[in-house]
Amino acid sequence: MADKELARNSVEAVQAHAGYGVTESEVSSVLRNTYMLLGMTLAFSALVAFFSMSMGLPRPGLIVTLVGFYGLLFAIHKTQNSGMGLVFTFALTGFMGYTLGPILSAYIGAGAGDIVFNALAMTALVFFGLSGYALVSRKDFSFLSGFLMAGFFVLLGAMILGFFMSIPGLQLAISAGFVLFSSAAILYQTSAIIHGGERNYVLATVTLFVSIYNLFLSLLNLLTALSGDD
Repeated sequence: MADKELARNSVEAVQAHAGYGVTESEVSSVLRNTYMLLGMTLAFSALVAFFSMSMGLPRPGLIVTLVGFYGLLFAIHKTQNSGMGLVFTFALTGFMGYTLGPILSAYIGAGAGDIVFNALAMTALVFFGLSGYALVSRKDFSFLSGFLMAGFFVLLGAMILGFFMSIPGLQLAISAGFVLFSSAAILYQTSAIIHGGERNYVLATVTLFVSIYNLFLSLLNLLTALSGDD
């Protein structure tokens, strides 16, 4: 056993020296911590969303939502290597759960609970399917970085345009764009973890969580449009 452990450590040392960047044990650690924290934050966000629904809390305005989201995101990046990074991560995911509560209440109150369930099921299927594919295939999806950067600015421009102008079909196009963008982000982030490009599990968790959140809301909008419900 000692010889096997020594051999494994030697191989990892050679890999790191040869330019692989990180060892397999480091990759496994980041991957394990990411999915553990992701599961915890998803559960916490769902709990806050349920509380928000039960209490009938109002949906926060656009300014509050933007300040809350980007303020907490900034705090996470500043404290990513400390215990406060975890605190701000739960604060962000809890805040996003709170913003989701009133939306779900509106759907369920309108008798569209089946649409919510279908969107949730599709979100889970897409996430586990894409993550599983990246993990099993071990493909490098770093080439998606350019697509993600371009997609971000395109979606941002479309949202700003939609805020000032009423263009038929624009909201559906934005939702479809977010489905593609979030799917690409899941592939990119999972690939970055397994290839050593992402060594901070807090940032990896936040990226995956936000991707799942946007994917769910986008699918919810698309399924609502396809079902004919407003």
